[in-house]
Amino acid sequence: MEKMARVTTALGGNTITGRTMFCHLDAPANAISVCRDAAQVVVAGRNIFKIYAIEEDQFVEKLNLRVGRKPSLNFSCADVVWHQMDENLLATAATNGVVVTWNLGKPSRNKQDQLFTEHKRTVNKVCFHPTEVHMLLSGSQDGYMKCFDLRKKDSVSTFSGQSESVRDVQFSIRDYFTFAATFENGNVQLWDIRRPDRYERMFTAHNGPVFCCDWHPEDRGWLATGGRDKMVKVWDMNTNRAKEIYCVQTIASVARVKWRPECKHHIATCSMMVDHNIYVWDIRRPFIPSAMFEEHKDVTTGIVWRHLHDPYFLLSGSKDSTLYQHIFKDASLPIERANPEGLCYSLFGDLAFAAKESLISSDSNRKPYVGDRRHPIFFKRKLDPTEQFEFISSSSALSVFEADAEGDAGSMGWFVQTAKRYALAGRPLAELCDHNAKVARELKRNQVAQTWTMLRVIYSSPSTVPTANLNHSIGKTSSNLPLMNSFNLKDIPSGIGSESRLERNKGEGRPENILMDSSSTLMNNDENEETEGSDVPADYLLGDVEGDEDDLYMMDHENQHTEEQEYILPQEAFPLRHEIVDNPSALDHLQDKADSPHVSGNEAETVSLTPVESFSLISISHSLYENRLPADFFNPVVRNMLLFYAEQGDVQMAVSVLIVLGDRIRKEIDDQAQEHWYTSYIDLLQRFQLWNISNEVIKLSTCRAITCLNQASTTLHVNCSNCKRPMSNKGWICDRCRQCASRCAVCHHVVKGLFVWCQGCSHGGHLQHIMKWLETSSHCPAGCGHLCEYT
Repeated sequence: MEKMARVTTALGGNTITGRTMFCHLDAPANAISVCRDAAQVVVAGRNIFKIYAIEEDQFVEKLNLRVGRKPSLNFSCADVVWHQMDENLLATAATNGVVVTWNLGKPSRNKQDQLFTEHKRTVNKVCFHPTEVHMLLSGSQDGYMKCFDLRKKDSVSTFSGQSESVRDVQFSIRDYFTFAATFENGNVQLWDIRRPDRYERMFTAHNGPVFCCDWHPEDRGWLATGGRDKMVKVWDMNTNRAKEIYCVQTIASVARVKWRPECKHHIATCSMMVDHNIYVWDIRRPFIPSAMFEEHKDVTTGIVWRHLHDPYFLLSGSKDSTLYQHIFKDASLPIERANPEGLCYSLFGDLAFAAKESLISSDSNRKPYVGDRRHPIFFKRKLDPTEQFEFISSSSALSVFEADAEGDAGSMGWFVQTAKRYALAGRPLAELCDHNAKVARELKRNQVAQTWTMLRVIYSSPSTVPTANLNHSIGKTSSNLPLMNSFNLKDIPSGIGSESRLERNKGEGRPENILMDSSSTLMNNDENEETEGSDVPADYLLGDVEGDEDDLYMMDHENQHTEEQEYILPQEAFPLRHEIVDNPSALDHLQDKADSPHVSGNEAETVSLTPVESFSLISISHSLYENRLPADFFNPVVRNMLLFYAEQGDVQMAVSVLIVLGDRIRKEIDDQAQEHWYTSYIDLLQRFQLWNISNEVIKLSTCRAITCLNQASTTLHVNCSNCKRPMSNKGWICDRCRQCASRCAVCHHVVKGLFVWCQGCSHGGHLQHIMKWLETSSHCPAGCGHLCEYT
């Protein structure tokens, strides 16, 4: 082993000297504890129970407490604690449910003193009172806590947590009568040892079992808890309700927590699985450990500070059958390896940039940022002068570049308004697309509006596509054009417009000015040769014009005006199958056709659209509807459009189209990409506090990983109304007392539907029965005398 630094600490006349060292044990350790003079440590496990002297350079075995030819299960220890007032007194928690005390002052080889056999299952934790010599507390897998007076043979108090299992119990250091208990169901309870009938306070601390807790040695009201949810939380118990003041996110379930002596904000943790390292955290910087010890090769099962007033020496035991003494000079400091640079955008376009202070300080033009912003992971702060053992100093400085509040780039008002006003379900597809296109246009997002319009054209059936919405404009730039009367495509006879594309004729031809009469829907040319049912090609242009948006124009295929300028749309959101012309060529007024039998007097002035030689048009003709392309034909184009919006950062559009189109397009997009889009959009909505809209998006999504988000933080705990113990999810009969769990106080039958109960007396029953009862009486129907109230 490489040579380690040696540390000497003077503590009130006693000197602690040592280095990083270890010794091999005979078996894996489950728990360790140190005596008050910091000279000895006891190691306990299923197959080991020994005391080691801590010398300057090594551990020396001093006493083996497992004696006898056939050691009983009383020696199989789940926990061990050394009394801090009597150096000869030990207590162990046995796996067979026995609490054993040990007197090291006995002259015989067997140091066992007393046995308490009142627990029915494994005892998880034992704890001595910090100032009362003869008081011992235990917590067991059977859900009970017991307080023992070592001068008596039996327990003096029994506390029922009404839960499955007690994982940890700890006496308060500052409050003589108070102790905390943690439970399998995520709750933490505070008890007064003088009142064993009911806890003083209870709150839910973690999502899952709470494995450990520790009272702060200096601050009377701080309680640290660790759980299976990989979090360490610090609670302020001085208020009426427990308040979470710090939270540290680790990478594995937290098995042990121990406050660091003389350092108010430092706490040591170890994991119960996966992670073998020991971490020391500064709770004010919860994202990265202040120090880390990496010596163990298996799970660390016990940690303890060597002395109550020494912050430099830490002892640990592990399943790798080793006992270690760690000193801080040999600890690795993850913060020194962390990247001091960081970059992040805020919701409103502000840019935060963290870099090495030396780089920032060299910029003379930099102005200090004074604003109410949450600090990033790395930030420069002043050291606390009251804390002597600060060894971490940040090397980063933060710069914030504010976006122009008046500029469009920094404004996110469109995002919020779009999220609030979009319709994603509950209507036919055509109506959803029309509504969303209208919202986008009103917010000046013309490209998005055009996209919604095209989606409606592609995926809606012909009967649901009104002409009123086919001519949504991108920009009103065309000149004044004579208009025809509006008509519906479904009214056009089948023979009209048999071709679905424009024919470009370069040769000379006689002009055929094709007219549409709104009353008779007949075709007519100069010579009156074409009648109803003619096969003359007719194509209809989607364009932008002044005036009403529900006008559809007919086109002249023959006349060409090459001198007219060609107009092209700006770049669209996806590759176009055809080139869309924003403005059609100039229109020629036709001759007065008042003498025509097919033209009414008010339609003497008509319109002819003349195409230019070098451009093509998206045309919608009657024959296109007769021989309609399947919607799946356009799926690759729509898929590319969604990918384009996602790459541009507009996950709002991508997710909205996914929800509206549903199964029409979902199979075209990779499941992982869909989940990423949903997650990003939901995160944005929640950051803008749009909780209802976020919930709606979660409900409408079809990704399993997204739909389960609403249930991730919802846990329902049901206790039996008779024995008060937790109920399983199977049936209506309690597994323990074999009684029906929820009987109606009015009809006395088992409630299998809606159930309502009084929070004061816990009695209840069928919703309708209780409501009817309380109409005539305010007393509880169960006869307990409580004045119940239904609100």
